[in-house]
Amino acid sequence: MDVEIIDEAELHQTRYTGKKPTYYPIDDAHPFDLDGLVSSYSGRSLVDRLVPVISSCPTLTGQALQLALQEILQMRDPNLYRAVLAAYEQAATASKGQLPPSSDVAPTDQKWIDETNQKNQADRTKLEVELKTYTSNMIKESIRMAHRDLGDFFRSIGDHANSLKHHTKSREFCTTSQHVLDMCLSVLELLVEHRNYPHIATYVFKAEAALDATASAARMSANAAAPTAPPAAAAANKEKMAADREKVQSKLDVALALSHLGQTQYEKAATAFIKVGSIKSLGEWIGKMIAPADIAVYATLCALATFTRPAIRAQVLDNDGFGAYIEQEPYVRELLEAYMGNRFKDVLALLDKYSTRHSLDIHLASHMSILTNLIRSRALVLYFQPFASIKLERMSVAFGWSIEELEQHVVNLIQGGEIQARVDRQNKILKAKETDQRAVLFSRAIKSGEQMQAANRKLLLRMRLYVTIPNPPRQQADLVVKAPKGQHQQQHLGIMSMPPMTGDFYMDMGIGY
Repeated sequence: MDVEIIDEAELHQTRYTGKKPTYYPIDDAHPFDLDGLVSSYSGRSLVDRLVPVISSCPTLTGQALQLALQEILQMRDPNLYRAVLAAYEQAATASKGQLPPSSDVAPTDQKWIDETNQKNQADRTKLEVELKTYTSNMIKESIRMAHRDLGDFFRSIGDHANSLKHHTKSREFCTTSQHVLDMCLSVLELLVEHRNYPHIATYVFKAEAALDATASAARMSANAAAPTAPPAAAAANKEKMAADREKVQSKLDVALALSHLGQTQYEKAATAFIKVGSIKSLGEWIGKMIAPADIAVYATLCALATFTRPAIRAQVLDNDGFGAYIEQEPYVRELLEAYMGNRFKDVLALLDKYSTRHSLDIHLASHMSILTNLIRSRALVLYFQPFASIKLERMSVAFGWSIEELEQHVVNLIQGGEIQARVDRQNKILKAKETDQRAVLFSRAIKSGEQMQAANRKLLLRMRLYVTIPNPPRQQADLVVKAPKGQHQQQHLGIMSMPPMTGDFYMDMGIGY
């Protein structure tokens, strides 16, 4: 499968320096835990999450830059180093003198860049020579491992295009389902890291097929050894296979959930995040690809935007497995309980309070406005549902808005068909549309009768076509069965051609036409 990869120079420009920075407040009313971010992630994932802080939070720009450079110097990606410095330089320029230039804060370490480039070139040459040697010797397993090593190398230096090319190329030389599974997981890590959401699902499905094949082979091997193995060893082996499967399945669920989130399929994303296994089952993906606290935030926001309240209660709040993720981010439980308790003013206040934390998240930032609107709309619908009429003043107090702001939101929902009501602007009252239940009942009865009448007519027609008439036995419709192609003589089965159905035929059946 061909996956489109953006050129690295273009990628760094658009991801780090291509957009005009938007500043987010960081204060007591909008907290942001930078230390928590640093402790939750490492490597490239940490740097990718620090770059928005550098670009959009002037109060933390200098500290975030130092942390990002400290992490980059342990890596081998000079392009990422330059991109981070460029992001700071852009933020310093936009601050109009409030931030010092990058040369004063963190002078470019040209020596490290040269040494890293030299080492990268030497390692690349070595790996490419090994691949060429194995290819000429036609050693299939060695060729696969050489492609895998080259893919890992290009990923470490930030060359996603070549990394993806070599990982997918190794598929041709996989000899077991475990090899295919390892290849799919490596590609998924690349796609998640690159935020190439549309292609993630394809490799998730491939990985699930390989996982099923691997588990089946493991079961067959265990069954073959069962007659000679002691019961305790067989039970331990079965538990180990189940644990290994859960580890892989949890990673696939996370990848698929991120794919749904990136494509604005919020209900599917919430369901997939909730399905993720225990925190321990994520293994090395914790901190490398995602943090447990982020899973809690993503799942909760998507669930509030799309789930009904009974579903939120059953699948989120009463889910003991997912409760371990909620505990990683305490305000998430407050948000859920406020929503379930109809304290919508608190819900909106919490969303506003942690808006900076959400807007700086690399996976969530572009969806926050949509998710917030969905949550707000569902809250308004739920609040108005029990009432035949209600004063806008009362609703404005419940949501913490002015009457004019509330009226605008309500009008939008009415126009969108989400609330069946009308607004009395003179008296500032929202009234539900009155429905004549008697008329609705008669309408449903008439519609059901028409459907039954149509179904009976079709049934009578079929019965008329297939009824058998004795003396001599024949079918009423006198259908003809033609002989197969290639036979010169047509085989008649005592059935004549069906005459055209005239008006008399339908009149005999009592069917109008």
